[in-house]
Amino acid sequence: MVLRCLSYAKYLAMKRKCIALLLTIIVLYLVMDLSFFRFMEGLIPMDVCHLRKGFKLKPGNHVDNYLDYWSRTDVQTCTNWKAPIIWDGTFNPIYHDAMYKKQNIVIGLTVFAVGKYLDMYLESFLVSADEHFMPGFSVIYYVFVDDLPKLERLRPSVRRKIERFQVERHKRWQDISMYRMKIISRLIEDRIRHEANYVFCFDVDQRFQGRFGTEVLSELVALLHAWYYRRPKFMYTYDRNPHSAAYLSDKGDFYYHAAVFGGTWQSVKNLTETCDRGIMQDKQKNVEALWHDESHLNKFLWLHKPTKVLSPEYCWDPKIGWRRDIRVVRLLWVEKQYDISRQIN
Repeated sequence: MVLRCLSYAKYLAMKRKCIALLLTIIVLYLVMDLSFFRFMEGLIPMDVCHLRKGFKLKPGNHVDNYLDYWSRTDVQTCTNWKAPIIWDGTFNPIYHDAMYKKQNIVIGLTVFAVGKYLDMYLESFLVSADEHFMPGFSVIYYVFVDDLPKLERLRPSVRRKIERFQVERHKRWQDISMYRMKIISRLIEDRIRHEANYVFCFDVDQRFQGRFGTEVLSELVALLHAWYYRRPKFMYTYDRNPHSAAYLSDKGDFYYHAAVFGGTWQSVKNLTETCDRGIMQDKQKNVEALWHDESHLNKFLWLHKPTKVLSPEYCWDPKIGWRRDIRVVRLLWVEKQYDISRQIN
């Protein structure tokens, strides 16, 4: 009887080990499979820049005429409408800074931190921006929060000017995201156009860790989405609902990320006003675009081509893993904790 019990106990122990081993193999397979998929995705070739050597983007001695489209043969460095795509190695930061120093420019930066986003992300975002965003230039931070007293208590240790604004907290995070288009357009009309030459709009759950400088300045600036820049167009998640103002089907050029966009205040005002009109039209029809304001942004940028496009260096997700074409990360996605950050209470 004792021997039988011991044998049964050994059997159970062995069974548990086998189950644990099987689960481990399944988990490793899934992890390795996804990693392998992302690695192979990074090998999908991009288009190449067909501009002839010596091409000048702008008349005269503009600094963008010195962009070196041909220094990077591993990536696409210009669009088919001749806008540059900015990668490490295509620009000389000394040239760009020197030209814009002569113009005595001011850059505005907008960021929203509502609910838990204020506690979790805002301080590290602003502190890192102080170090890496437009170093050596005059920058004004336009910070929107739903709790001004809490922002005052946090007192982020930054050197630059911070303009603080109270905004309403909506019931859904999607509404918070979409409503920012209206707020930014109104702020440009009321304040920014009198205070800054350029304005860049950022999501707050990011952290600067490398130069994000004057090389990005242009009339209308868009960002290639890190998860889509190597994927074929049929995989882009455009809005495909013909009833939505954001409807795009497969007509787009790239898939752009709404985490970063910018340009002159005039261009950003046009962008945010147009996107807000589309969002309001959808609300009247009881329709919501697939990826909310990002879907409307992609529709706008198809109709109004950006004059400069930023590579995924300017907003990289470490979950993608290693990519040989990403030589430097300038802005990093921080770990998303949506179960906490998107709580509305």
